[in-house]
Amino acid sequence: MAVRFGTAATALALILALGAPMAAQAQSAPASYASTIEGLARQDGLLPIFVDRAGGKVLMQLPAPAEDGVLARVIHHTALRTGVGSAVTGLDRAQIGPTNILAFRRIGRRVIAEFENPRYRATQGSPEEQAAARDAFVGSTVWSGEVIATDDDGAVLVDISSFVTRDAHGIVPSLARAGQGTLRPVADLTLIDPSQARAFPDNIELEARLTFAVDNPGRVLSQIAPDARMATFTVHHSFIRLPDAGYEPRPYDPRTGAISTLITDFSAPLDEPIVSRVANRFRLVKTDPMAARSTVVEPIVFYVDRAAPEPIRTALVEGALWWAEAFERAGYIDAYRVEVLPEGVDPLDARYNVINWVNRATRSWSYGQSVVDPRTGEIVKGSVLLGSLRVRQDILIFEGLVGADQTGTGGPNDPREVALARIRQLSAHEVGHAIGLLHNFAASTQGRASVMDYPVPQVAVDGDRVRFQDAYAVGMGEWDRFAIDWLYADAEPAELARRTAEGAGRLRFVSDGDARVGGDAQPWGSLWDNGSDPVAELAHLMQVRRIALDRFGLEALPQGSAVNDLRRRLVPIYLYHRYQVDAVAKLVGGLDYGYPVLGDGREAARPVPVADQRAALAGLMATLDPAALDLSEPLLALLAAQQSGDGDPQHEVELFATRQGQLFDPGSAAEAAADTSLAALFAPRRVERLADVERRDPSALGLTETIDAVIATAFRPASGRLGEPARRVQARTVLTLAGLLRSDTVSATSAAVVEDRLNALASRLGSSRGSDPVQRAHDRFLADLITDRERMDQVLEENRVETPTPPGSPIGGEACWHC
Repeated sequence: MAVRFGTAATALALILALGAPMAAQAQSAPASYASTIEGLARQDGLLPIFVDRAGGKVLMQLPAPAEDGVLARVIHHTALRTGVGSAVTGLDRAQIGPTNILAFRRIGRRVIAEFENPRYRATQGSPEEQAAARDAFVGSTVWSGEVIATDDDGAVLVDISSFVTRDAHGIVPSLARAGQGTLRPVADLTLIDPSQARAFPDNIELEARLTFAVDNPGRVLSQIAPDARMATFTVHHSFIRLPDAGYEPRPYDPRTGAISTLITDFSAPLDEPIVSRVANRFRLVKTDPMAARSTVVEPIVFYVDRAAPEPIRTALVEGALWWAEAFERAGYIDAYRVEVLPEGVDPLDARYNVINWVNRATRSWSYGQSVVDPRTGEIVKGSVLLGSLRVRQDILIFEGLVGADQTGTGGPNDPREVALARIRQLSAHEVGHAIGLLHNFAASTQGRASVMDYPVPQVAVDGDRVRFQDAYAVGMGEWDRFAIDWLYADAEPAELARRTAEGAGRLRFVSDGDARVGGDAQPWGSLWDNGSDPVAELAHLMQVRRIALDRFGLEALPQGSAVNDLRRRLVPIYLYHRYQVDAVAKLVGGLDYGYPVLGDGREAARPVPVADQRAALAGLMATLDPAALDLSEPLLALLAAQQSGDGDPQHEVELFATRQGQLFDPGSAAEAAADTSLAALFAPRRVERLADVERRDPSALGLTETIDAVIATAFRPASGRLGEPARRVQARTVLTLAGLLRSDTVSATSAAVVEDRLNALASRLGSSRGSDPVQRAHDRFLADLITDRERMDQVLEENRVETPTPPGSPIGGEACWHC
């Protein structure tokens, strides 16, 4: 049925129908540019920003789009103004987040922010090739905002506030991975802070407060946060001008220890690989390009955080300055400097390379980071984070070795002076990461050739005492000079290649990937080790350890300390050998390989000589000696002392486990020490190599011989007070071997060898006729456990006999460069 309207009604309907979209359009039309910025505080810089303190927002002006449609393209990264205060979460004050190339594009009435993907490119190709490579790989659009106003020249204003208040740093997933709860942003408690907005010619700095509601907060967050249900972070954003043309990327060489950026270039010629690497480094330009030695246009300057107290601040400056020598040798005059951060300067400002002093509730790592242009590998900002508790842990260890009464004496045995020597080395180490260098965990085997290794103090035996003897190296090592020369020297390619081959042939280099994992084969790559002869050094450290333990007692405590604190101070002394054990274990089944390039004469790997492997095995067996694991009665009496008052998490996590309630448990300490050696020796990767070499070379040290040697040592008769530590070693030996049978990474062949040797042991133990009734019962218990697979699996599954080893690393306060 048709419906008819009168003329007046029809006219009214037509007016309403046409007027509604016009009204909506008028309502959404952008305000005038002038009226939008009226009354706002303008700051000119890389991009103009307009700060609205009253309204709680920041506007950013973006220029008219270029030919590619991009309004602006910058380097962007975040940093944490406030951290959690615990490295368990991975969220520290001054920590730098991911670096990206950020492009702003206008699409209709909105501006989008996109992280581009420069890793995949076709730089040598035609425009069509470049577009095809760019479009083949996903980018990340992370934000969009409405265009608020458009200027006459096409520039647009956007409210950048909601870009800055995103969880751009990844706080939510970081805390979830750390088991600290599920976080939800609280909108009305998440705000940009206009008072912190700053614009400079080459960078813009913005900041926001992000508050999250926390469901099921974890232990660490509950201990630290005033209200663990609400977690507030201040997150800093830096927008940095793209470096101008003229930087020459340096093709990466795997022998040099540089940090690299990976590039996939699909326009590479067919006779060249499409995947390549460039070394990350600062730009250094000589004022006299023709001179062998010259000043530079812009030096590298690192600034030490004013939060670092004296005398630590001075030590940080002194240690970081060591790199000046390496740059001088590479041909640069006054190209590298270290100063204290000027008063009032923000350490998160992208214009400053900063050595930050970071406090946490418990000791943990330090690390060096860089903000890197992902297109070229050019470093545009260096940032170092040094954990403040590490120097105190060092003093604690040193006092355990030489006595707390030495602290403050100013002599070579003064724990405070030795700790400051370590801080100097640590400062140099972390700056090394920030200027482009990886770890070199082989340097300690060549006379402390690099600050990029993890050092332990050199300790000498002096009668019935120990003393520090040139505890830490001072200045650059040979590897450091070589690495900086390769990374920064202004040399012709042929000359640089010659120097690289000479240095790499003379100096050892082992990076993180071949040193950190249990069972690594590379014999020269270890953390916290010393000396060119790992076995001799282990024997020396066992002697140092025994002397220190024999004297360990009240003299290890500063005046006024609770006697209960001896429990914490005992751990690093009792396990003083733990890292040298790792170094010695790497000789067993070890293979000396490197990072060769074709033609340098080091293409083939070399196994560790069999005699050295057997010497290493014998050295490890000495660490399982019950006499080495026993503690004296007077010391056990002191360790029974208790503490009252609120618990200190920093203290509690540093102790040996106990099955004796409030009392110190010497058996658990012995198990922890035994586990140190057994876990290193029977790491699944090492087990597989030992089984493999056994079939290839009958004269080699194989898996069968290794297991038999350990069983013979562990089950050597022991009586009296040594009987119990011996039984703890025996139990840990059986459980360690049985655990291999449950490992997915152990082959059937290896498992067969392990099971065969365990069954032979069970047969022997089952017929035990020893005179000691406790030992006899223990032998038969182990025999029954070995033969009852279901029961063994249950014991291993429930960890009923496992005693966790207290944390040790970092004993010198350093972390991997990419943390």
